[in-house]
Parts: sequence; C-alpha cells; structure tokens
Amino acid sequence: MSDAHSKSRKQAEIAFGATQSQFFARGRAVDELNSIAQARDEKTIRLREARLAKELDDSMKPAVIPTKRAKKS
Repeated sequence: MSDAHSKSRKQAEIAFGATQSQFFARGRAVDELNSIAQARDEKTIRLREARLAKELDDSMKPAVIPTKRAKKS
C-alpha cells in the first residue's frame, strides 16, 4: 500500500513541479516584456527631447533667404 501512495505522490509532485515551472516561466516572460517596453519608452523620451531641442535651435537661427545673382556674360 505504501508503494502505491509513494507512486501517486511522485506523480503529484511531478505535476506540481511542471505547473510551477510554467508559472515561473510566464513570470520571467512578463518581466522581459516589461523591460523591453521600459527601454522603448526611455528611448522615445530621449528622441523626443532631441527633436524638440533641434526644433528650438532651428527656430532661433535667422532665416536665410537666397538671393538671385546676376549672370556673368
């Protein structure tokens, strides 16, 4: 009788271990996705700040108006 109990306990422990492994694997995947999203958001912020700084710099420069030159004949 103890042999059957031991066998069923082993099967239950194996099933529990598999379930637990899937749970932790899913948690790692979620952490990885969160990390990727955070890195993307940080990059977006850096690029936006760089673009706004460039636009501000460009708006502070005087506009250059090309002039027509007379042709030399």
